[in-house]
Amino acid sequence: MQPEPEMLTFRVDDMTCGHCVRAIKDAVRALDADAVVDADLSRHLVRVHASHLDAPRVRQALEEAGYSPVDVAAPDPVPAAVAVAGCCGCSSVRCGCAD
Repeated sequence: MQPEPEMLTFRVDDMTCGHCVRAIKDAVRALDADAVVDADLSRHLVRVHASHLDAPRVRQALEEAGYSPVDVAAPDPVPAAVAVAGCCGCSSVRCGCAD
């Protein structure tokens, strides 16, 4: 049985163009050919979904490719009460309009 893919997220401020995106994807895929790499150029974020990689290995590969990755913690899930918007666009937690 294969382990569940882990999502690793890095902020890479020096990823500035399409060439950078390709170089970053190639660096990660050199470690794991099956890794799914999503690079958001406008937000300078790189997300890696891989079963056989951990953050230190990916960070090292990106550094060796000439970039300066910074680990980004996965966001906490939004509680269901906050995720539901009421008629005014707020959550029901604030004014109760969604009740």
